[in-house]
Amino acid sequence: MRARSTALVCALALTASSTILVAPASAAPPPPVNACGEAGFDPKDYPPEPLSLDSPPVLPPIPDRFVIPVPYPSVELVPLPDPAPDRTRVEAEPLPDPCMDPCPDLTDDPQDIAVGSGSAELPFPRIEIDPQPETIPIPIPGPPGEPIAPAPPAAVNPAEPGPISGAPPQPAVRDVSVVSQVTGPGSDNRTDKRWQVDGTDLGIMWESKPGEVAVAFGDSFGKGWEFGVVGGPDWRSNTLGHSTDSDLSDGMTIDSMVQDSRCHAAELISSRKVKNWETTVIPTSGFAVGDRQYMSYMSIRRWSTVPGMWWTNYGGIAYSDDNGSTWTKDPHARWDNMFGLSKFQVSTMVPQGDHVYMFGTVNGRVGTVGLARVPKDDVLNKTAYQYWVNGTWAPVDFNEATPIADGTASELSVRYDAQRSIWQMTYLDPIAGNIVLRESVTAQGQWTPPTTLVRTAEYPKAYGGFMHPWSKDGELYFTVSEWDSYNVYLMKAAVS
Repeated sequence: MRARSTALVCALALTASSTILVAPASAAPPPPVNACGEAGFDPKDYPPEPLSLDSPPVLPPIPDRFVIPVPYPSVELVPLPDPAPDRTRVEAEPLPDPCMDPCPDLTDDPQDIAVGSGSAELPFPRIEIDPQPETIPIPIPGPPGEPIAPAPPAAVNPAEPGPISGAPPQPAVRDVSVVSQVTGPGSDNRTDKRWQVDGTDLGIMWESKPGEVAVAFGDSFGKGWEFGVVGGPDWRSNTLGHSTDSDLSDGMTIDSMVQDSRCHAAELISSRKVKNWETTVIPTSGFAVGDRQYMSYMSIRRWSTVPGMWWTNYGGIAYSDDNGSTWTKDPHARWDNMFGLSKFQVSTMVPQGDHVYMFGTVNGRVGTVGLARVPKDDVLNKTAYQYWVNGTWAPVDFNEATPIADGTASELSVRYDAQRSIWQMTYLDPIAGNIVLRESVTAQGQWTPPTTLVRTAEYPKAYGGFMHPWSKDGELYFTVSEWDSYNVYLMKAAVS
């Protein structure tokens, strides 16, 4: 997701595996290059070698500095209601040459982000004290916001027993590999030059309409971004691209991104960017029903100093009626977070049959997976949701939903594979530290035991694992993010 502040590193960076790595016998290979000859990032910063008694184990390079954050109180006034989002949109000019820089006046900078490991030159890190404001938000009256539509009428669907299928055979995974770098400097899509997206993460995909896939990204940074630092002058909490690329064997081409100005990807779902109030707003899944697009998201109050944790205000749903160009946060389709313990804060929603299924966890990376469903016509009507509770679809409080699978999970991705009539779920297992795959005949389970897709012993800085909806014929394509480069990669695996 998103060295930044220490809190953000803890919340987003997948902690490197404790596996002791052996120093490579030869020098590291040069970074990969795209079709335009531009250097990208290698997602394997420290490729491990087989453990050998003849080679001394080594740790990753010592950083050149160690920053100790020291908080101090800082009052910030927060006008309410939220201001109306900027819905300015512009179309991109045709790009006759894919290697051409369409906006050199906007993107060329002698201080552009350098590609490299950033390894230390000093034998010991330099200790620095970094004063950090600890925001105390105080709400005050502000200008009028957008009018709030009335809540939909209450709709209670009666309790209905649901069958639990036997688990299918556990999926076997082999031939896992990186296909291409999707975003950032040196990527095939050159998102830094075309849309001023130098750093970003996630890459959540869904079929927005026949022949097109939407790709949603999390916190995105452009010109002026200092590598490894949160925010900057061009911080957008989320961005969206579209792809019609059906041959993923050589990478995923992003045809366009939603723009608010020339060569600049727009922030789709607005956020206040006030710590301890609403730090950012991050997409968690997307889907289409007819001509309307939906995106689930989480409103993050703050990142925690505890690794793998963050605190949300709520999990919500936004919708778009112009193929993802502009979005509206529905004020009623929200699952509030009480005391940091509420369910469905990080949700993944999948339409199948007459319903849309919502899989969700608590905030952070230590939750179990709960399940709900709602008729397709009532996605924005929270009262129409039924929650899976001990074998029954029940119209109860969302916190009563019971886990559908054992173990803890975070950052879910779920799809229904119509070719095989099987449900697939990928997520980061915070205990094992791996991205895993599970399958089931029905949404409510039983689910197979987890099979490892990506080992953090091989990719120490990886997180995510969001499946491409057009995966088929035993080839599973999915995106992962890598912390050091803070960008997105397309990977594939053979699954049987």
